[in-house]
Amino acid sequence: MPVTHVNRKRQTYFLHEGRTKTGKPKYFFSKDSEGSLLDAVPDGYEIYENPNAQVFLRKAMPEIITTEEVVAVQIGLRKFAPSQNCIVGTKGEHIEVFQAEGGHYHKMLRFTLTDETTRQFSVDRWCFRGSIDDWFFLDCGELRKLVEKYCRHLGKESFFELM
Repeated sequence: MPVTHVNRKRQTYFLHEGRTKTGKPKYFFSKDSEGSLLDAVPDGYEIYENPNAQVFLRKAMPEIITTEEVVAVQIGLRKFAPSQNCIVGTKGEHIEVFQAEGGHYHKMLRFTLTDETTRQFSVDRWCFRGSIDDWFFLDCGELRKLVEKYCRHLGKESFFELM
């Protein structure tokens, strides 16, 4: 049975194996159900769906962020930015908040684990200044307090005044 993944938009993707120019294996997802399909995810890899519902196979990443921390951000978004269409993702030591605009998700906030012992975080907001797209540091502290303080600005002019 081939490896499949149904993304957030309910589209089914199939895992394929190809070869690089040097003959090494490469893996990719496609909506095409024909070709060199794989029956299992290769060891050391995981299926990843990005905020815009594209599906990839990537090297497995260690889980640094806890489920409880991700849930705290999700609950905070529902409470402090209920009318905003946001999703939460993790990447290494980061919890990222993406907000939909015109059907496409954009980076907005990033909570970064700065101390694994005390579980302290820093928070950054995405800067949309033409060619200087980057993160601006805002604050650091306890995750729930940062979520309460900064998620309320999503979808408002005040977000762009945060610095």
